Amino acid sequence: MGKKYNILIVEDHALTRFALKTSLRDADFVDSVYEASCAQEAYEQLASNDVHLVIMDLGLPGINGVCATQEIKKMYKKIKVVVLTSHNEEDEVLKCLDAGISAYCSKDIKPDKLIELIKDILNGNLWFDSTVSQYVLNTKRRIHAAKSKPDDEYNLTLKEKKVLSLLADGNSNQQIAKKLNISVNTAKVHVCNILQKLSVDDRTQAAIKAIKENILG
Repeated sequence: MGKKYNILIVEDHALTRFALKTSLRDADFVDSVYEASCAQEAYEQLASNDVHLVIMDLGLPGINGVCATQEIKKMYKKIKVVVLTSHNEEDEVLKCLDAGISAYCSKDIKPDKLIELIKDILNGNLWFDSTVSQYVLNTKRRIHAAKSKPDDEYNLTLKEKKVLSLLADGNSNQQIAKKLNISVNTAKVHVCNILQKLSVDDRTQAAIKAIKENILG
């Protein structure tokens, strides 16, 4: 990974922030690491710095991490948000998914695993803790039982549906290209077409929409 990225840690516990910052500083793909102990400080940091990814704790004082995540994704659609928390209540998880987060993981995760996860997220992948994945599957089942979108609702081609399915599983453009035996540029074109047809701004929103509306059946 040649490009350097700036990361913002939003966490109210100083020791946790310090540990995260220390780990991130050793990563070769990280440029600057900023800190915030609450949502308001996070907004100020984002307003004054070029941040590519936010690590968000949900148990913040004042404005909680769920609301902060929703606001950040509204204001900065291209910023990727990794929720790192000890919370796993279904309502909070689903609200974060709706906001368009790229990852939801437990604070029990090992530092080296977190670094690799963040690198994957910056490369366009998604990652959800196994508990969160179960919530997503449960939501998909409930929606499927209630209603299903007609196959031609969004006019997706068969190839685009295959690409969307791989995208929803967290595959990068390179991985999609390899699995479908197409070029990376062709994969990018398919992803671009999918975003347009689904009227979403990024891959994460496309993945969430595919799951929530049962687009893939």
